[in-house]
Parts: sequence; structure tokens; C-alpha cells
Amino acid sequence: MDDFGVFAVFGVNGPAQRLLSGDGSSRVAVAVPPSVRQVVLFSSGPWGERICVNAELNDADRMPITIGKITPYNKCLSWEQWEEETWTGSVILNVTLERGTLSLAGHCAPLTARELNGKRKREHATEGDGDENKPTKRGEEENVCPNGGAAERATPVRKGRVQNKGGQKLFSSGGDATKAKGTGEGSQPPLVSPSGRWGQSLCAIDAQTAILIGGQGARMQFCKDPMWKLCTEDKSWVAAETLAEGPTPEARIGHTAIYDPDSRRIFVFGGSKNRKWFNDVHILDTQSWKWTMVEAQGKVPPLAYHSCSMFRGELFVLGGVFPCPNPEPDGCSDSLYIFDPNLSIWYQPIVTGDMPSPRSGHSACVMQERKIYVFGGWDTPVCYNDMYMLDLGKPHTRDWHGSAVLSDTKFLVHGGYNGNNALSDTFIFDIDTNSWTEVTLPQLAVPRAGHSIVTMEMAEHPRFSGEDEDVDKNTGPVSRTLLVFGGGDNEGNFYSDLTTVAVEELRDLC
Repeated sequence: MDDFGVFAVFGVNGPAQRLLSGDGSSRVAVAVPPSVRQVVLFSSGPWGERICVNAELNDADRMPITIGKITPYNKCLSWEQWEEETWTGSVILNVTLERGTLSLAGHCAPLTARELNGKRKREHATEGDGDENKPTKRGEEENVCPNGGAAERATPVRKGRVQNKGGQKLFSSGGDATKAKGTGEGSQPPLVSPSGRWGQSLCAIDAQTAILIGGQGARMQFCKDPMWKLCTEDKSWVAAETLAEGPTPEARIGHTAIYDPDSRRIFVFGGSKNRKWFNDVHILDTQSWKWTMVEAQGKVPPLAYHSCSMFRGELFVLGGVFPCPNPEPDGCSDSLYIFDPNLSIWYQPIVTGDMPSPRSGHSACVMQERKIYVFGGWDTPVCYNDMYMLDLGKPHTRDWHGSAVLSDTKFLVHGGYNGNNALSDTFIFDIDTNSWTEVTLPQLAVPRAGHSIVTMEMAEHPRFSGEDEDVDKNTGPVSRTLLVFGGGDNEGNFYSDLTTVAVEELRDLC
């Protein structure tokens, strides 16, 4: 007996109702009770060769209100009436089960022309007004495609055969590309490239691969094909959402996705969906192809259309638009927030100089491995073309490090512990320019914390004329020297070495 089933719960106190069973029909439509404001759809039992379950909430005119799916990796969906302005008293839940063998080129429930045109534009006019062109508040305009009327045109479905190319693999190498699943009678051929959209993120992970996440298409409908892999070798696309395990990010626009080459992970932060705003962090491990959602400490507001830069393994989030309680319009941020993935915490750094004014929709680029350049953006009704530079040439967060004065205007910081590892880096701070300079010292290449650093006036070693002669009292010129002693690597090793570095050598490095 096949124990697989698809169930729905209507309302907070409603019982679970079986909609589909493993050996029954693959399609069902059920009316949502008028008093219900929440719907939960979930699966139970082994999936076997089943690929996914498509779900639509349609209004009385059979126009999609919202679309989603459950998969072997994401087995639950939920909708709330206050998130969907077109949800009325007459709502139909349509559920369709897709069977077949999951493959790398397979795609669950390809978009049809009706679905691409289906979701009606949200009406911001007052009830009974009927004027879809009535201006909206600025906060609502943040979620509207900048192309205006272009978003109203249907995005054509791309047609053509599914290409069986090597580029359609995910992160494996070698061998033949996996073929697309069979379409079956009456079904549409899978899309061979993403549907038209805006507000998405495209994240490069190596010279041949980029990952597309999220976006919104025609008639403000969130894309039903939200995740793709692009192979730049032959410019081929692979639908990738159903291949990732773990809780995938909810559909959204205005989010950021950035890749960390050291950990080989993609970090997705923020964004918005209709009137819902996000401040969550989702991580996609490109080695295991698995999603995880971070339970972070610290405070960061829900943000969309912000910028996010990766610097030394941390996320630097600047600006963006955030929701304000009614009747105030949504506002723009001028704050900088940093996320530390190692500690799963958000914090705000102390910055100096002139900061950018509040804005959203700007860009940010990391240059010379230490500077973030911020350009443009807007904060209604002003659109900017100004440029700001944030100098990040400062040491990592640390404790148990050593420091010493080099001159009247400069001091040195070396080593310490960052919460995970002992450090071996060295920085010099110039109080005249309020800037850090990182220097490389081969003598101090061993990571250490809890060590001691001092500077001393030291003379050269005495010179000996011979065994039977008296010691020459001439000790030569006196030079200022940095002395580093002891410490440990926080792994159980403790040092008793003494290292010396000429201060003049350090000055030459900066």
C-alpha cells in the first residue's frame, strides 16, 4: 500500500484533509471556506518517483492569486489572506501531482502562458474606485517594476527542445548530461531557460557557473521557476530548485545573493514579497547543494533593494528600503550592518567620515580587497549619481592580541583570537590619516594569542676582539626594536620564543 498523501488544513483550527493519495487521482480542486484566512498544504509519506506537487489559489474568475509547490525537500506551503490583496471570499485551491523520475534537467510544472499572465495587478485604489492607474504610496512603489507598463505584458514561454549538454549538470564533472523527464500526454515541455523577471539575484560561483534566485514576472506574479543554474560555457540553463535539499527561501524580490569562495556558500539576505518584508539569512552550500536557514543573533531590520558585499568572510549590508507602520510611507536606510557567519551574529560597526544619505536600489563593489564603492540609488523623489568609498582596511574582530607604539603617530596590532582561530596578521594604524595598513612580517607568521609585545631601545651586540682580549665596550648605535614573546595557538600549544623586528623596517612597510 502506498502511504503517500497530500493534505490541507483550512484555518487555524481546521482538521487536516487528505486531498490526494498515492494510488488515486493526480489532480484535485477544492473550495476554500469563505471564513478561512489561512491555508496550509503539506505531504506525508515516501515520495518515491514523484517530483513535486503544484498548488494554486484561484479566485472566482480562475485567475491565480498565488502559486507554489511542495517537493521531497520542501514538504509544506502556507498562505495568509492578508499577504494577498486579491484573496476574496471565493477561492479555489487547485493541487496537481507531478510523477516521473527526477533528473538534473527536469523541471517541475513548467509555466504556461495563462500562468504567466494570470496574476492580476494589485489594486492600490480605494475600494470601489476601480482605477488601476491611481498613484500609490512610495512604499508600495518599491515593489513595482521600474519599467512600469512593461511589466503588464505577458512574458512569452520559450519553446524548443531540451538541450542535453554537459553544461546542464550542476556541480559534477564528466559523464553524459542527464536527460529531461518525459512530458507525458497533455503536459507542457519543460522550460529550457528562465521566464522573464526582474528583482532577482544572479550570483557567480566560478568562471563557468552562476546561480539565479527569485524574481517577479508579468502582472506582479512571483516566478514559479525561481532557481536556475547557468553554464557560461555554452550559455545553457538548468532548472535547479527541486534539486536542493533543506528549506528554500520564500519567493521574493529585492534580495541579495553573494558567494563566499572560501566556504563555497551562497548567502541570500532580505527582500520583499507584496507587503511582506524579510530580514532572514539563507545559505546554500554549493558542495552539498543544501539550504540552511540561519538563526542569527543581533538586530537587523527587514530590508529590500539594499547592497550586500562580502569582505573577509562577512556580509556588509548597506542601505535599502524598509517598512514603516501606516500611515507613514516606507523609508530608506543609511545604516551599515555586518553579518558574521562564523558566530551567526549581526552587528553595526563604528564608522567615520561622511556617510551616504538614505537610499535603496544603489550598487556596491569591493575594490582592491579593502574598499567598498557605493554608487547611485534613490530615495523618492531623489535619484542619486554620487559615489562613496568605505575603507575596510582594518583588522578582523579579535581579542588577546598584542599592540605596541611605533612612533608619535603610529601603533601596531598583531595576532589575537577571533572566536574560532588564533591569528597571525599585523596592522599599523596611522592616527593622522585614521587609516589601517596591513603589513606582512615573515618573522611573525605563526598564529598566536595571549602573547606580549613591547618596543625597546636596543643596542647592537658587543663586538669581541678575541678570547684573550677584553670585551670591546663600544656597543654601536641604538635602534628601536619590537619584541614579541610567547602566546599560544588556542589548540593546546604554548610558545616560549622571542622574536625581534626593527621598528624602522615596519615604518618602511607603511
